[in-house]
Formats: sequence, structure tokens, C-alpha cells
Amino acid sequence: MEDILEEDLTLPPCKYEYLDHTADVQLHAWGDSLPEAFEQCGIAMYGYMTTLSTVEIKEVREIEATGHDLESLLYHFLDELLFLFSCEPFLICSKVVITEFITEGEDFRIKCKCYGEEFTLGKHPQGTEVKAITYSAMQIISEPEHNKFQVFVIIDI
Repeated sequence: MEDILEEDLTLPPCKYEYLDHTADVQLHAWGDSLPEAFEQCGIAMYGYMTTLSTVEIKEVREIEATGHDLESLLYHFLDELLFLFSCEPFLICSKVVITEFITEGEDFRIKCKCYGEEFTLGKHPQGTEVKAITYSAMQIISEPEHNKFQVFVIIDI
């Protein structure tokens, strides 16, 4: 057996680092109204999946989402948009337009038209896969008196 020399105990200098990293991304969207902020959040999610300038409007699909409060409505809205992309054929949207936005009493409902096309590798750069929508740190700021409508959503990637 070979003897361990003093120089064998000296470690080489560290040439790597660990950076703060979360497994998720937070979407922050805003608009002149709460429905517009929701729409922008949906587009932001699709923009994380691909370069939106490559997405042509060739199809229109309608979705509906319901919830028991604003947060669950936003969650289910984004989940429905994600479902469009998860089904065959995969639909990627470059535009979403909320046609009905009801938040009265216990009735929280969205109807939305989604404009886009089938996701095609080669045409659409593959961004990051969105696995799920989360409630984590979700915020909805609706202050019409200050013309302030914002949403913050963390998506699981």
C-alpha cells in the first residue's frame, strides 16, 4: 500500500458554485382591468413555453373556468389554458380574450376564446415545460380606484 503524502491532503481550489435557484417561475401580469390582467397572465404562461412571435392564429377554441373565489378562478383559468396545450393536438396560443368574467356573490366564472395553432417542433422553439399551476404566493391586486390590476402566479416547471 502506498503511503499518503502531505501534498495528497491538500484539496484543489474550488472552481464551481451553487446559485440560488427555484424549480418554479413566477408570472407577473397587469392590465387596465382584472380580466385583462388574467389574459396577460395566460399569454405569459404560453410565452414561457415558446416564442410567441412564431405562433400564428389558425384556430380558435373556447374554454370555461369556474371557481369559488378570485384565486381559484385564476388557478382554474390557467389550468384550462395549460390543458389546451397538454391535449392532442397541442394548442399553443398567442392571444386569449376573456368574453365573460363574472365575479358576483358565489358565482366566479370565465369564458374565453383562445387563438393559436398546433404546437410544432421546428416551427415553435421549445421553451420550458409547464407542469402545473400553483396557489403558492398567488396574489391578485384589484384596486379600480387606483387603476391597478395585477396578478402574480407561480407555475411549476
